[in-house]
Amino acid sequence: MKRLATSTLQLRYPNNPPGHLISRLGYNHTMLDSLENTELVWVNQPQKLRDIADSLARQDILAIDTESNSLYAYQEQVCLIQISIPQQDILIDALALPDLSPLRPIFNAKDQLKVFHAAEYDLICLYRDYGFRFQHLFDTMIAARTLGIAKVSLGRLLEQFFDLHLEKKYQRANWGRRPLKQEMINYARLDSHYLIPLQAQLRRTLEGSGRWELALEDFRRLPQNIEDTTESAETDFWKLNGARDLAPKQAAVLKSLYQFREATAKAQNRPTFKVISHQALVAVAQASPTRQEDLSKIAPLSGRLAKRYGRGLIAAVRKGQQAAPEYPPRHQRPENAVLARIDALRNWRKGNGHHLGVPSDVVLPRDVLNRIAWQDPQSIQELGKLMQDVPYRFKRFGTQIMLAIEKGDIRP
Repeated sequence: MKRLATSTLQLRYPNNPPGHLISRLGYNHTMLDSLENTELVWVNQPQKLRDIADSLARQDILAIDTESNSLYAYQEQVCLIQISIPQQDILIDALALPDLSPLRPIFNAKDQLKVFHAAEYDLICLYRDYGFRFQHLFDTMIAARTLGIAKVSLGRLLEQFFDLHLEKKYQRANWGRRPLKQEMINYARLDSHYLIPLQAQLRRTLEGSGRWELALEDFRRLPQNIEDTTESAETDFWKLNGARDLAPKQAAVLKSLYQFREATAKAQNRPTFKVISHQALVAVAQASPTRQEDLSKIAPLSGRLAKRYGRGLIAAVRKGQQAAPEYPPRHQRPENAVLARIDALRNWRKGNGHHLGVPSDVVLPRDVLNRIAWQDPQSIQELGKLMQDVPYRFKRFGTQIMLAIEKGDIRP
């Protein structure tokens, strides 16, 4: 077994890689630059960032990943941006740099391919914190799902395609701390270091299997409708497990408790669940105690938390008791015809997914399925308008979709 300098990675391929990899994947281990042969660049100064941005602008392909502090802050933020190119792993200290705008034209460039693994979360975070928009993407997780690969984590893909093994020791680490440990730096660079060769192998396999256009359609859809999804809404307390089992007056208490926890977590800059658990919050609302000493009788709430937050919890309970009752938000129930079309499309999608050996949403994404079911196209032309963002799927499956709708539709 060949070992690299970092303890977080083990290379398990011999000088002669397994024959099945050579024949099936076109294996070329020279694509895998070892860490010793790749320069590590740490960027925490504005001029250094500008220099790096000028260099990146000349590249045809970039591999990108981010690390955030979601488990350690009330409002998570991007703490580190990793960008890998041939011969360089670049780690950008987002906390040390007041302005990351030199990266904006690179991320939004139409002629530079940006490779991610499971890009959606990274895109949301980078838009939320910096307003970055992206074009021309390749997502290795989407590519793997399009190929019908069952286990699509980055670690599993690197094992399957390159016989590499990544340790995930620092996956839940606090990336907001400075300075970062050397082990964390080594770990961070690995999440982008192998994405470019992995992309090459996945694309080759997609093209060989005739599924490149299907994957490309989803790559193009990735940066659409990216928006901040972290803002707390007035009705978010209904998302807590058990909230809908409460009586309306108890629900009003839960809303007040939820607001108290939000304010407390924000003041402490801690995730809300680390202040008081969801389960404890619902239990307090259900009991609705009016005396601080009664908090100790509520099992999910520890004595330490009852003592620390007792006064605030009781004040929140009393405030909720004086408020108007709360009722769960009601969503319009689809008509029977819409439900029938949804079921028909799901059954059709499931059958095609089984035939192709892929998850059913690879055949037809959920948002497109629901759009078709609700709009009820009466002709192939109308269906084409509803599927403008997925033209390849329309061309390949449009006739089948119309037949599925006709089979499952219930008309008055």
